[in-house]
Amino acid sequence: MSVSILAIGKTRQDYLIQGIEEFQKRLNRYTVVKMLELPDIKGSQSNTTELKKLEADLMIRNLKTSDLVIALDERGKMLSSEAFSLFLERELRRDLVFCIGGVYGFDQRLLDRADHILSFSKFTFTHQMIRLLLIEQIYRAFNILQGGQYHK
Repeated sequence: MSVSILAIGKTRQDYLIQGIEEFQKRLNRYTVVKMLELPDIKGSQSNTTELKKLEADLMIRNLKTSDLVIALDERGKMLSSEAFSLFLERELRRDLVFCIGGVYGFDQRLLDRADHILSFSKFTFTHQMIRLLLIEQIYRAFNILQGGQYHK
């Protein structure tokens, strides 16, 4: 069982990098969460459909058929932190890969490959900021499952 975050593009803001590193360190008592940042696709931003297809190709190449894929998308299902912790507990028998798309979201092929599609909010977050929010929620979920005080 492993937990990975697969994201398009590099995290550039120092405050986000520091936050992600802090929660990765905290998570070490429960599990290791690997962050794999795939390179941005260079090309015309006027053809977002083609860009999303190329990003999907890149992401799908980095997935194993046995991975349980969770795509983060605005049209996904919203869960409370408690429900997310139960979701993780139930699904941790497999390698989990959370996918974060580029600035224009996902091509339908990636959504079709996903076993689950989750949404964090009706608000829009940057594709870099959601990395920090996701890893914090993964930490919170493990802490809830272990009866920790962080969620209080």
